[in-house]
Amino acid sequence: MLLGNFLIGLREGLEAALVVSILIAYLVKTGNRRALLPVWTGIAIAIALSVGFGIALSAASSEMQFKTQELFGGVLSIVAVGLVTWMVFWMRKAARFMKAELEGKLQGALDVGPVALSVVAFLAVGREGLETALFLWTNISNSSEGSTQPITGALLGLAVAVALGYLLYRGGLKINLKRFFTWTGAALIVVAAGVFGYGFHDLQEAEVFPGLRSVALEPHLFFAKFGTPGDWMQTIFQGVLNVTPQITWLQLVMWALYLVPVMALFLRSSSPSKPRPAPANQPATS
Repeated sequence: MLLGNFLIGLREGLEAALVVSILIAYLVKTGNRRALLPVWTGIAIAIALSVGFGIALSAASSEMQFKTQELFGGVLSIVAVGLVTWMVFWMRKAARFMKAELEGKLQGALDVGPVALSVVAFLAVGREGLETALFLWTNISNSSEGSTQPITGALLGLAVAVALGYLLYRGGLKINLKRFFTWTGAALIVVAAGVFGYGFHDLQEAEVFPGLRSVALEPHLFFAKFGTPGDWMQTIFQGVLNVTPQITWLQLVMWALYLVPVMALFLRSSSPSKPRPAPANQPATS
C-alpha cells in the first residue's frame, strides 16, 4: 500500500503543484503581486476542504454497521476509480492547454476582484484535492496493513510532488511532463484496477453480489513458498495491485474487465500519431 499511495500522492500532488505554479508565476510576471494573498487563500481553503472530506469519509464509515460499511466502501471505490480514470485521460489531453486556460481565467478574475481570484484558485486546486482524498481514502480503507503505511506513502508522494513543483517553478528542474504523465498514468490504471476489483469484493461482503466463497486465487499461498507472509515480494504485490489474501472470481473478472480495455485505450491514445501522407498532385483538368 505504501508504494501505491506514494504514486497517487506524487501524481495528483504534482498536478496540483503545476496548477499553483502557473497561477503564481502569471501573477508575478504581470506585476500583480497584490493578488497573491487571495490566490493563496483559495488554495488553502481547497486543501482544508480536501483534508476535511477525507476525515468526514472516515468518520462516516466508522459509525456504520459492517454490511453498510462494506456497501459504502464498495460504491465509493468504484466512483473513485471512475474519477481517476477520467482524470488520467483528461490530463494527458488537456495538459498542453492548461497554462493558457488558467491564465485566461486568472486575468478575468483580476478584473473582478480578490473574491474572484480566490474562487479561481479554489476551483483549480479543489478538484484535484477532492479526487486525491477520495482515491486515497478508498486505498487506505481497503488496506490490510492498517492506516500507517498507506498514509505515510501518500504523504511522501505529496512531499516529493511539492518539491518538484517548486523546482519547476524556479526553473531548477526540467522534466518531460508528457512522458511523466504517460508513465504515471499507466501505473495509476494498474492501481485503480485493484481498487475496482476490491470494490466489488466489498459489495460481495455487503451481500449485494453473490460468490464471496467462490475463490479464484490465493496469492498468500503462492508467496508463502518464497518467504514469510510479510515478505517484500508480497508487500509490493499487494500494495500496488490492491489484492486480497483470497481473490474471488467476481473480483478477478472485474479487475480484468477494467485493466485490459482501459490500459489498451490509454496506451493507444498515448502513442504518437503518424503524420498523414501528403495528397498526391492531381492532374489539371481542362
